[in-house]
Amino acid sequence: MRVAIIGAGPAGLFLGGALAGRGHDVIAVDRDTRPPAGHWPRPGVMQFHHAHAFRPQVGRALGREWPAALDAWLARGAEPITFDVPGMGVVPAGHRSRRDTFERALRATADTVPGLTVAQGHVDGVISSAGRVRGIVVDGSPVEADLVVDASGRSGRSVDALRAPASAGGPCGMAYVDRQYRLHDGAEPGPMSNQLAWQGDFDGYQVLVFLHEQGHFSVVLVRPTADPALKDLRHQTAFEAVCRAIPGLAAWTDPERAAPVTDVLPGGPLYNTYRGQRGRDGRPCIPGLVSVGDAVATTTPIFGRGVATTFLQVQQLVALLGSVTDPGLVGEPFGDWCEATMRPWVVDHVDMDGDSVRRWEGGDVDLTRRLPSDLIMAAAERDPAIGPALGGYISMLQLPSCLDPVEPLARRVYESGWRPAFTSGPTRAELREIVAGALRESPEPAQAGRSSGT
Repeated sequence: MRVAIIGAGPAGLFLGGALAGRGHDVIAVDRDTRPPAGHWPRPGVMQFHHAHAFRPQVGRALGREWPAALDAWLARGAEPITFDVPGMGVVPAGHRSRRDTFERALRATADTVPGLTVAQGHVDGVISSAGRVRGIVVDGSPVEADLVVDASGRSGRSVDALRAPASAGGPCGMAYVDRQYRLHDGAEPGPMSNQLAWQGDFDGYQVLVFLHEQGHFSVVLVRPTADPALKDLRHQTAFEAVCRAIPGLAAWTDPERAAPVTDVLPGGPLYNTYRGQRGRDGRPCIPGLVSVGDAVATTTPIFGRGVATTFLQVQQLVALLGSVTDPGLVGEPFGDWCEATMRPWVVDHVDMDGDSVRRWEGGDVDLTRRLPSDLIMAAAERDPAIGPALGGYISMLQLPSCLDPVEPLARRVYESGWRPAFTSGPTRAELREIVAGALRESPEPAQAGRSSGT
């Protein structure tokens, strides 16, 4: 089978490696260059230098489908970690790694896979005849294929005119800004909520620190988009002032402990979107075309689900391609699986993130509707009977509906008047004053945006 993949990010490379390993002829086309020795700008991939978390599904999938890529990732410093999950005990929790480190490992391994070609170019569109997609057009030249896979991400436009619009989600009302640092040699990490990250839930905003490989870490500040004053966190002086004012971040970013390795990286508004395999003409799939990865399901990075959901999709697609008689019609069974398995995670984030923003604006816990998942988990602090049900959700081994049986227990916790305590630190109103004061003291802040190293 000849397969043309639009995009050579994690989705395209993992799929290409898995299919080529089964003897198929695969070409993955990406407009970006191969990774340079130094800084890799990765234009068009906004999130490339931003914080990432790699759940255990990622390493397991690589080990099963493409072990050479897993070995290359580990050789570049990816660090396996474990979690002690209520009701499950100590379980694999994924890997600490930057996205840059991860993609470099995949790209380097792809060069060694017989049957897989990674080509640089712009996909102008698709070749279609008799109601079926039969290839792609790359920089004006046709590339014929038995199956075209859209792995171009949520913002990809090459096949946009063929696909039905998103059926769930949209902007979630949050935006973020982050920066990468590295611990000095011998320095211990700052406070941790678990083996992967530290999370601070404040009055009106959220802070995350994701620990990566070899002492690298990312500081992430998440704010409501309705608060435009905090856009100025993109300026270095404002960002650093806020880090000093939040006790947990002050510990992490203390110059005696760590030094920044990038400029401040504005991330922009966050989205939760689900877009299935249906065509604009109403058919359940577009013959000869299937979409995968962020082109199907995008969730905010707060729980680090993006690469995990992508790799789960790729594994399912590969399995289906091994069982269908016509690869061009794989979109219909794959679409059914995505509806049942991917859409619930997007809907879960839509509910959870939207409610978080509402509470950031002063709203109380809404007991007139099902509690969002984050509040159910938080209530386990008050009622230990909730804890054993959380493992399947936290690990993504079960769908969000696994929390339904303990939602009434959490509801009773909130009906009693209990509320989760805010993390110690400034309120959002105080944060605005800190940002404004920092910019008054330094009216020409350092330019933000470009990473200074890898």
